[in-house]
Amino acid sequence: MAATKVAILCGGRSHERAVSLRSGARVEQALHGDAGWDVTVIDVDEHLPTVLEQGDFDVAFIALHGRGGEDDQVQALCELEGLPYTGTRNGPCGAAFDKARAKRLLLAAGVPTPAFITFSEHAIEQFGAGDVRDEAEQLGYPLVVKPAQGGSALGTRFVDDAAHLPRALIGALSYDQHVLLERHVTGRELSVTILGSGDDIRVLPAVEIVPRHADWFDYESRYTHGETEFTCPPQDMDDAVRERAEQVARAAYEALDISGYGRVDLIVDESGEAWVLEVSPVPGLTETGTVSVALEATGTTLEALVRELLADALEQGATTAGAGHDGASDDGSDG
Repeated sequence: MAATKVAILCGGRSHERAVSLRSGARVEQALHGDAGWDVTVIDVDEHLPTVLEQGDFDVAFIALHGRGGEDDQVQALCELEGLPYTGTRNGPCGAAFDKARAKRLLLAAGVPTPAFITFSEHAIEQFGAGDVRDEAEQLGYPLVVKPAQGGSALGTRFVDDAAHLPRALIGALSYDQHVLLERHVTGRELSVTILGSGDDIRVLPAVEIVPRHADWFDYESRYTHGETEFTCPPQDMDDAVRERAEQVARAAYEALDISGYGRVDLIVDESGEAWVLEVSPVPGLTETGTVSVALEATGTTLEALVRELLADALEQGATTAGAGHDGASDDGSDG
């Protein structure tokens, strides 16, 4: 039997390129030495359509993070090429990647997420910074200011008062044309990895995140070995609180129609309530990431996960481009 030709799509040109290359390398390593897979690692650029057409691949493993990889672009291309691919489908993937759209969908499904407002760069220019300050005051400090699209905590700042808001806005807008202001909820930060889709969903134990040197889980804390302490399951947390957080994570996963695998980031406040911060439809597979921690805690190898995702993609087959996804649409309006 001929080997299955796998295209690992990684790299790209987003701000998360370095992380994506690390994820792609780990996927390649997971398949290394198995004669059943003929693996090609593709550093994605504008020539990807031609590369896929000429490569005669059987399946694509999407390890692209950020713009171009999680905003429906590469998913739509794979569907256009009739190429099965791993992970969340075109439509739901882009909705989850857009934090404002995702939060609206979560609220509509009754999933707790911190209060927020959004502004476009155009709106800020048109109405002025005063309007943003007024809305921020109504939302209430402290706030988290972040790009509406993007990951790895890039462009994210914590703001305690109006004096520090302009700098945070400038930082966020350097990564995206839309910015999200979110009420800062204090508590214990958890990450929940979820596998599968439909009736076959597995929620892995929550991982608690405690940065050793930074005040919060920033880019360096995420991707520098030894900078963060991960505990799975969380220590000294009531079982009912942990189980509630995992239930909320599953509800978020289902509300956004995530499939294959995904990661839900939450804060558990002092009362034990779990608040969904973000949902990643293409989570990183780096050795320092919470997905790897959760897999190890459950005795699941990355090799097994990669093969499972590829098998699911091949079974599902090519998806029709433009298929309706009722669970992942909203008006996308900005404040």
